[in-house]
Amino acid sequence: SQETYGIRVVSQETYGQVCTVGLLSNVGSRHERANQVGVTHLLEMLAFQSTEKYTSGLEIMESLQDWGGTSFANTGREQTLHCVDILRPNVEKAMDLLSEVVLRPKFMDYEVEDCKKAIEYQYMDMMIEMILGETLQSAAYGEPNSQLGKPHFCPPEALPNLTADSVHEFWQTHMLQNPAGLVIAGAGIGHDELVDMSKHHFGQLEAHTYKDPTVDSVYTGGAASVKKETMEGFTRVALAFELGGWHSDDLVPTCVLQTLLGGGNSFSAGGPGKGMYSRLYRQVLNKYYWAESAEAFTAFHGESGLFGLSASCIPSKSRDATLVLADQLNELKTELVTDEEIDRARNMLKCNVLTQLESRLVLFEDMGRQVLTYGHREDTETMCRKIDSVTKEELRELAQRAMSKPPTIASVGDDVSTVPDFNEVVGWFK
Repeated sequence: SQETYGIRVVSQETYGQVCTVGLLSNVGSRHERANQVGVTHLLEMLAFQSTEKYTSGLEIMESLQDWGGTSFANTGREQTLHCVDILRPNVEKAMDLLSEVVLRPKFMDYEVEDCKKAIEYQYMDMMIEMILGETLQSAAYGEPNSQLGKPHFCPPEALPNLTADSVHEFWQTHMLQNPAGLVIAGAGIGHDELVDMSKHHFGQLEAHTYKDPTVDSVYTGGAASVKKETMEGFTRVALAFELGGWHSDDLVPTCVLQTLLGGGNSFSAGGPGKGMYSRLYRQVLNKYYWAESAEAFTAFHGESGLFGLSASCIPSKSRDATLVLADQLNELKTELVTDEEIDRARNMLKCNVLTQLESRLVLFEDMGRQVLTYGHREDTETMCRKIDSVTKEELRELAQRAMSKPPTIASVGDDVSTVPDFNEVVGWFK
């Protein structure tokens, strides 16, 4: 429902003893100015710290323990999430806490400095896959001149620009002056109850003239590499192309194609059954001894999306790995997938989504992000029909359209010297 004070409210009753309530906003790292790079990453670290009512993050944590609750916060390139998972009798206290955290945070100097130190340590231990994703984004969209090409995780060189004042300014501008960009979601609570609580705790928000800072990014393609020491000495390579974003008809077919290709690591703990009949397991991981991992991935945004394959291997096989990934992609645009493959992919995708939605936290996030992105929530029956309607001809046409554009290549590792250059990779797709 759309409330008179601007915020939208969405809920689903689960009839359990625990509920999840939270607030999502359409602000992310793409909206940072040049002198604000890293502020949304910092805001994730600063979530559930001191407010006007609570003197410290420790007091909030102790209160949540007394109430039988726990808090979560997450920021991305386009959206921000704050939520509390709590015993149902204490949901009113959770909403009061959320209003404090969102409407009245203090962002004290010492808290900002402590979180900046934590980010420094995080950056040193950042997972290689996360660095690969950041490198891929900058290569695909041309960092720093495009919003989607900006780094999401705060680089160490940007930390000196971030102060308590700059954090306050960003929060005030993009959160408090933009109630139309906020969604309150609840899983395990009645809608009327959530609407009443939302009005009580957030009804004082006033609508402002908010100019949406989103500027569409243009996909350029390109290559980027990062030389970084890894624990096991492998080089990671990603090869991607542009497809449509969240609002495109490409969305569901791309997800089916990702599931069909599947993949994973060469070692699977806990026994078989984790996508081992997917194409990348059968045609890459089971075929090449040097392939430590190979998997399909997607990255969706408002105006654009990326679909591609990644692999890890010993440095001397980096060129071979990139060529194998290119061969897999080229096969998609020349040959139809089999009936067995597409049936398995459609069923697996439906199974994965429906299984995930059995989690209360996932249900909460799904409702909130759908309303924030589309203005409404699509039911599972409609989603399953869309998945079942995807054809193998549609997948081939999707691949052909994607590969008519320049590729994006990203690599990270101790030695990236044998990764093929951009022009060589372009030639593989002609």
